[in-house]
Amino acid sequence: MSANDLLFLHPLLGADDSWSGYLVETAPDASPENALAQLCQHPLLRQFDQRLPWLLPALPGVSPQCAIETAVHIFPARTTEPQDALEKELRLAKCKLGLSAAPEERLPMPGTWDYLLIGTSHARTLRPFTLAGMSSRTIVVATGVHSPADYAWARDNACSLSTSEFLLSRDQKGKKADMTRVKLLEMLALIAEDADTEAIEEIFKQEPKLSYSLLRLVNSAAIAPRSPITSFSQAINLLGRRQLQRWLQLLVYADPNNGQHPNPLLQKAAARGRLLELLAAKLRPAPAVDNVEDAAFMVGVFSLLDVLLNMSMTEILQQLPLAPAVRDALAEYGGALGTMLRVIEAAESRDLAAAAKQMAESSVDGESYLNAQLTALNWAAKIHHAA
Repeated sequence: MSANDLLFLHPLLGADDSWSGYLVETAPDASPENALAQLCQHPLLRQFDQRLPWLLPALPGVSPQCAIETAVHIFPARTTEPQDALEKELRLAKCKLGLSAAPEERLPMPGTWDYLLIGTSHARTLRPFTLAGMSSRTIVVATGVHSPADYAWARDNACSLSTSEFLLSRDQKGKKADMTRVKLLEMLALIAEDADTEAIEEIFKQEPKLSYSLLRLVNSAAIAPRSPITSFSQAINLLGRRQLQRWLQLLVYADPNNGQHPNPLLQKAAARGRLLELLAAKLRPAPAVDNVEDAAFMVGVFSLLDVLLNMSMTEILQQLPLAPAVRDALAEYGGALGTMLRVIEAAESRDLAAAAKQMAESSVDGESYLNAQLTALNWAAKIHHAA
């Protein structure tokens, strides 16, 4: 499979930690004209929040035909002659334009571009207040945000949007495991064993905060029931046991203190689970598990438990009775589920060359991956309203 067929879609975080835009990237040295043209006309885009920007690579022959009303066409720091001509064309058409800054190139004057993408390591070498001055007329987007400290710095230095690589790493400063959420492993174990509804409900009777968090989660925009769900038994009756189990898996990421602040790690886990679920039927060899879609969703959601709980995945897996295919994918990236999980993790860390190489070893084509990304991101984007 050619890397030219691949597009990688990254949610961008805003000042309140919510998904506030999307960055579209390709593997290095790719020629993604066909894939980008497909995205620019994709019907699923109509289901997204139409106020949020989509930052796309600027390509001659594709960008002028783009149907995304909030598209921002991103140019490299060093452009070629065709790109210079494209810039003039898009400026005449009053399109939104952005520049991807490079350390070896001078920054443009404020207002020259609508958006400026700048790596955090590069931004930190600038003189104080440089980005603040830039942000007066240009929206600054921080990329390469690999730590919470980078993220805090970017927000404090006038970056309106940022990538979220920092969400993928455990706290290495000796922080103790989150014992409040570790208690939820008991519930996750019951789910993994397909325990009786009564056994799961008993946990909620003992922990009122869990009940509140679950009901808030299932009443979110991603479910949007006609009438509010007000009890665990009602949730089972309306959603069905299989769908409720999905929400129970995500519940571990919800704020146990009933806060209303968006949780980007919850949305990332939800997007991973949904993405793997949508791709499950195309995986070869097929995972040896009874319901491959359910197993795929569980792999995606549980793949970030080590970050959430600040425990090793080995410790976590010792406490969860999982199917061998799920365990192998989480522990060692084994099987087709593990291969696809490795692709997703490389893409989220923005190691796009590695993601493209690993995708070539899978049975998933670029069009299927794009469709699944759009569906998964659209679903996960709606969860934050209540979680």
